[in-house]
Amino acid sequence: MRLLSRRSVLQATLAGLTGASVLQRRAEAALKKMKITRVRMFAAPESINRPMVNQSHHIVTIETDAGITGIGEGGSPDLMKQMAEQLIGQDPTRIDYLWQLMYRGYFYPAGRERLHALGALDLALWDIKGKALDTPVWQLLGGKSRDHVECYATAYPDKGSVRESARACMQDGYRAYRTHGADPEHIQAKSYDSRRMVEATYEHCREIRDGVGPKGDWAIDYHTRFDFADAVRLTSMIEPLAPFFVEDLVRSENPGVYKQLRPMVKVPVAVGEHFGDRWDVNELIEGRLIDFSRVTIPNSGGLTEYWKHAALCETHYVGLIPHFTGPVSEAALVHCCAVFSGPALMEYAVVVAKKPPYLPKFYDFKDGKMWPNDRPGLGVEFNPGQMQMFWEVTRHVQGNRLFHRPDGSLTNW
Repeated sequence: MRLLSRRSVLQATLAGLTGASVLQRRAEAALKKMKITRVRMFAAPESINRPMVNQSHHIVTIETDAGITGIGEGGSPDLMKQMAEQLIGQDPTRIDYLWQLMYRGYFYPAGRERLHALGALDLALWDIKGKALDTPVWQLLGGKSRDHVECYATAYPDKGSVRESARACMQDGYRAYRTHGADPEHIQAKSYDSRRMVEATYEHCREIRDGVGPKGDWAIDYHTRFDFADAVRLTSMIEPLAPFFVEDLVRSENPGVYKQLRPMVKVPVAVGEHFGDRWDVNELIEGRLIDFSRVTIPNSGGLTEYWKHAALCETHYVGLIPHFTGPVSEAALVHCCAVFSGPALMEYAVVVAKKPPYLPKFYDFKDGKMWPNDRPGLGVEFNPGQMQMFWEVTRHVQGNRLFHRPDGSLTNW
C-alpha cells in the first residue's frame, strides 16, 4: 500500500476542513434570519374540563416574519402569557438563550406549573428550527441511535380479566404491560387502607405476570399512594415476579427519602412523573438511587431542558421512561428517545391516545412502538378549525431588569 506524503495528508485535511466550512455556511444560509411576531394559545377540547395545569393539551403557536410557525403543547393561559410576551421580536433560533430568558427573566426561577408552560413554548421553538432547516428535530440532536422506541401500555383495554388483558397487550407488540396499585373497589372498601391494599395488589400482579408470560414484561405504578412501610413490603413481595420497574413508591416532596428506600428494595425503581427541571431529580440520578427517569415533556421545560436531563441520565446509567402527556409532547419525546443511546421506553396511554381532529399529523405509532419520521421539525401539523383561542400576543414586554455577561449570555439581575 502506497503511503501518503505529509503534503498529501495536509492537502486532504485542508480539503476536509474546507468542505466542513462550506457545509457550515450552507446551514447558516438555510437558517433564515427571523423574528418572532406573534404567539397564540388555543384551548384543546379535552383539557377544558380537566383542570390539571401540568398535564394540559392546550396548543401554542409561535409565528415568525419568515412565514414559519412552530407548534407546542401544554401550560395554562395565565402562566403562559407573560413568557410569550418576552419572545416577541426575538430570534427564534437562539433557543437556549430564550429558555434562560423565560426561566430566569422574572426574578424567581420557574416553578413546576410555570415550567410546563415554558416547555410548550420551547417545543414550538424547536419546531421552527427544524422547519427552517427542513429536517426532523432528531437530526438536529445528533441522529437516531435506534430504529424505533419500544412502548409500554397504560390503561390497556379490558379483555375480561387482567390476565387476558396482559396477554393481549404482549400480542399487540408492546414491550410491557403497566398496572397500578389496587383501588378500594378491589376489596369493596370505601377508604384506602394501605396495608389491605398490599395483599390485593400482590394478587393482581401475580395474574399479570402469568398473563405476559415468561418472555413478556410488566410494570407497576404505586402512584405514591402507599405508606412507606407498605411500599417496601409490597416491593419485596413482588420481587420474584420480576417487574420491569416499580414506579413512584412514596410521595415526591422529599426526594432524599430514596437514600433510605433504595437499600430496602431490589427491583428497578422509576421516579420523576411529578418532577420538572433537572434540579428536581439530579441528586437521585447522580446517587444512582433510581434506575429509570419518568421526567417528561413539557413538564421539564421542553426539549432544551429534557435533552440536558437525558445527558445526565446517560452519564449515570439511568434509563428514560418518560410519562405520557399529550400528542404533541409525545411526538417531541420520540425525537429525544430515538437519539438517546441508553435504555428508553415510552408510555402509551391507550385510552387517551386518540387522534385529535385539530392534529392531522403528530406521532407515528404502530405495533406497540413509536417510529421516528422524516417530517421537518416535530413532524406535527395543526389545524385550529373552530378551536377557542385564549389570547394572542404581538407586543414585547419584559417586566424585570436583565443583566448580560460581556459575551452576551444572560445572568441573573
